[in-house]
Formats: sequence, C-alpha cells, structure tokens
Amino acid sequence: MGPLAGVRVVEFTGVGPAPFCAMMLADMGAEVLRLDRAGAKDLLGQERDILARGKHRVALDLKQPAGREAALRLCTAADVLIEGFRPGVMERLGLGPDECLAANPRLVYGRMTGWGQDGPLAAAAGHDINFVALSGALHAIGTATSGPVPPLNLVGDFGGGGMLLAFGVVCALFEARRSGQGQVVDAAMVDGAALLMAMIYSLKGNSLWDDRRGYNLIDGAAPFYGTYQCACGNWIALGAIEPQFYTAFRETCGLADACFDQTMDRALWPAQRTALAAVFARRSREDWGRLLEGTDACLTPVLDLTEAPEHPHNRARATFINRDGMAQPAPAPRFSRTPAEARDGAAPADTARLLADWGLSEDEIAALITIN
Repeated sequence: MGPLAGVRVVEFTGVGPAPFCAMMLADMGAEVLRLDRAGAKDLLGQERDILARGKHRVALDLKQPAGREAALRLCTAADVLIEGFRPGVMERLGLGPDECLAANPRLVYGRMTGWGQDGPLAAAAGHDINFVALSGALHAIGTATSGPVPPLNLVGDFGGGGMLLAFGVVCALFEARRSGQGQVVDAAMVDGAALLMAMIYSLKGNSLWDDRRGYNLIDGAAPFYGTYQCACGNWIALGAIEPQFYTAFRETCGLADACFDQTMDRALWPAQRTALAAVFARRSREDWGRLLEGTDACLTPVLDLTEAPEHPHNRARATFINRDGMAQPAPAPRFSRTPAEARDGAAPADTARLLADWGLSEDEIAALITIN
C-alpha cells in the first residue's frame, strides 16, 4: 500500500540507526529482509523491537562460504542494501560495494557509520554523543550552568543517521530508475548532525547566535521559550516567540506587569524568567492546560513516554499505535493516496519459502549451514 511498495531491501542486522532506516522503508511499503547473524544474541536484550516491524528475517553465517554466497544472491534480487558496520567490514566479508554492484548494477548500497567511510576518524569507535559533539550540536544544547546535555541519541543516531540514510536511499532509488545504475550512499552521523544544525549555523553567520550556552533565543535562555515547573511538580513548555503569540500568552494569563514588556533585552531575561517561574508555580499543569493549551499562547504540557500516547491530539491523529502490547510511534509522514502501514514485526518465518521467493534455488537453500 505504501509509496515504496515493490521495493526490495536487504538489511544486514545491526543496532540503532541502520535498523531504524530499514524500519522507515518497511513502513512505506518496502519488502525488507533482515539478515541476522547465525547464533547472535540481541545486543539490547529486547524481546519486542519496534525497529524490527514490517521485516522478514533469516539467519546466515556470513563467515561461511554458503552464507556469504546466499547473501550475495539475495542482493542480486534487491533494490537496496543497508549495512551499519565499521568501514571495511563488508569488504572483508566479500560483500562490499564492488562485489554487490558487480552482481547487481542497479543496487543502491546504503552505508551507515558514525564518522563516514573516509577521514581521519573513519576507523575509530564512537557513539551518538561523540558524533554530535564533533558537529557543534552538543555544545549548543544545555544551560549556562549545566554544561552540554546529551539530547538522548536523537540528533546523531536517528535524525542525523537513520533518517539521513533513508533520505539518501530514496534519492538514489529515484536516480537509479532514470539511469539504470545503482551507487553507494555514504551516510555519516557526524555529517547528518551537522546538517541538522543548518539554521543555527545560519544564525551564527548572521551574528544572531552566540556560542555561549543559555544565551540565545531558542536554547532556553529566553523566558518566553523554555520549560517551567507547575504546582503539581509537572512541567509545561512555553514557546511564545513571535510578538502576537507572546501577546496572546500575556493577555490570557493576565500578565500586565511592565516587567514583561521588553522581550528582546537579554539583560531582563533572568528577572523575567524568575517572575514567570513564580506565575507557573501557582497552578497545576492540568490547570494551565485548560487555560492555554490549543490557544495561540504556544503552551503545551511536557509529557512523559506514558502520557504522550494518551494525549487527545495524538489519539485523534493516531500518532501512536499499540502493537505487541506496547505503544509505539506510527509510521510518518502521511500520504493521501498510498498510505504507510506498520506491518507485523520480524516473527520467525518459513525460511525456505522466503529464500525461494527471493530467487534462491533448492540446492542453495539446502547448502546453508544455519536456517532460522
């Protein structure tokens, strides 16, 4: 049903951004075959993995000739290959771009790494926090007194990693349909994290951003763009940047004090923030929501992971779905004619039939050492 229906993807199993990319493609209708390492355990110990939804899986021992040959044969039937290993790993297995593109010239070969396929750090270990740090993004996140605060692993692994690779893969697929030729997509998390900072670098280039944390318009320094604790102990988020929204916020809350008049005088921000903190501390989050949520005051509750799926707006849009007994984000974005769908996860399959559907012969299937 999705816009990628008919696209076949081979995913070499990994952790984090590469599986997330493959999940996004599966949500959009692609047929994803995940190649697990024979005998390997789930590195995160998860019985239910949202990143596995919509995928089929088989287990291959890529250290054995039969396993490598089967993987290469599967790649000849695929439109896309996705791998998230360090540079050189796939080449050492005999499954690098040279071999796979020779077998299937139309193949889009998607590579997900932290540092990229080249550069001084290409062979070094690292995690999201390291890649985000090198992009400049981590330095900008935090308060004046907290130091840099890791933004979970959203900026490197998933936004600057998995989503970037998904975008690159779809771009390469589009081009391959025109040229008949595949290519390698080199998606590096440090590149993606830097790309996500495009607007901030633009502000800095126009002298509208200061490298001091807790000093800028949208880094928590401005009193009208930040979070406040309510009387109940929960938090609200205020984002009334534009004058008309700030005016709506003041009018609805009855903030007539002249101390709130000047919004762009940084010298006044600390006092204004203190005053607003006292205002928000007078009522519960529920009370503030009834007063301001849904208005142009740009105020929302700060919801935890249990609360977010139950919010009326998220429920109305089905932003979250419940599958396998747990809430999970629904596929996005939305399409008017070819809707995306969260399909069943990677349950054990009839491996022989599955491999046969991908073009392997009975003899090739029988030669595999491990079948899941």
